[in-house]
Amino acid sequence: MSVRVRRVYEPPEPDDGVRVLVDRLWPRGLAKDMARVDEWPKGLTPSTELRRWYHMGERPYEEFRGRYEAELTAPEVVELLNHVRELATKGQVTLLTAAREPATSHAEVLARLLDD
Repeated sequence: MSVRVRRVYEPPEPDDGVRVLVDRLWPRGLAKDMARVDEWPKGLTPSTELRRWYHMGERPYEEFRGRYEAELTAPEVVELLNHVRELATKGQVTLLTAAREPATSHAEVLARLLDD
């Protein structure tokens, strides 16, 4: 499988493959036609409560990751995760996020789970 994470504000590249937005909210200031998003499975994103908890201050990424991975075990979320996993078996998938630090975001958690 081939899954990578990029910021949605970066210009699309030819080798992005299927571009999947993994944020619950549309990125501020970004026109939809410029983003070239192919899929937007909002159900894969962290819950509002978890997102707010993580962004309240200095929260440990490891704890966030564990809580988010627990949320990803819900049956309806597993179905969405499997859909993206299936896309990745067919070619490149790029997970898009507006997070300033994608390496410590939910998108990185998803990418790691999809690569397993």
